[in-house]
Amino acid sequence: MKASRFAAAAAVAGTAVLTLSAPAFAHVSVQPEGTAAKGGYAVVDFKVPNERDDASTTKVEVSLPADHPIASVMPQAVPGWKVEVTKAKLDKPLTMHGEKIDEAVTKVTWTADGKGIEPGYFQKFPLSLGALPENTDSLVFKALQTYSNKEVVRWIEVPQEGQDEPENPAPVLELSAATDDHHGSGAAEKTAEKTEKTAAADSGSGSDTTARVLGVVGIVIGVAGVAYGVLAGRRRTTA
Repeated sequence: MKASRFAAAAAVAGTAVLTLSAPAFAHVSVQPEGTAAKGGYAVVDFKVPNERDDASTTKVEVSLPADHPIASVMPQAVPGWKVEVTKAKLDKPLTMHGEKIDEAVTKVTWTADGKGIEPGYFQKFPLSLGALPENTDSLVFKALQTYSNKEVVRWIEVPQEGQDEPENPAPVLELSAATDDHHGSGAAEKTAEKTEKTAAADSGSGSDTTARVLGVVGIVIGVAGVAYGVLAGRRRTTA
């Protein structure tokens, strides 16, 4: 009896742990494809799971951080979803590639064309972002998840260091340290240098080939001339 009661209690406790821990793994999150370095560009995926058994996710709204505006935001096409990019004027213009930018993307909205994210599934929504700020270690993206039954889950609570994770945490993108070529200038210079060397090599190779061809042609013409002279001499002697 004691053993069976203990087993039953353990089963109930295990079920409770799973029930309590499930939401921690099911919230909307953001992760980079590769690295997200300060001052650089990155492609990030917003992972949206469906937490309901009787409704589908039909709309996802992601707000970009107003305190760290990002000049370039480009969504990747997702089959079965329409995307809308919302922009707004900036209080303080940004400088990007030597040009001043007075507006930035404030929100990206995906709306399902069909069934959306059905129960038991998740969907990734990729965004290309840049240039990432250099004066912060992370970016907070508040998100709204709308279900087919009109329920809206607000993933907007900012996690605080040293505290338990909130019930509806906002997606947070951690930024890695900046690199020397995070703007792409180093790679561009290397590519240009390689191209110049290849062009020079091709040019030299082309010159050598041309010289060889001309040399062979000259030899052939010379041989033909000598042969013609000898033949002409024989005809004169015979005559």
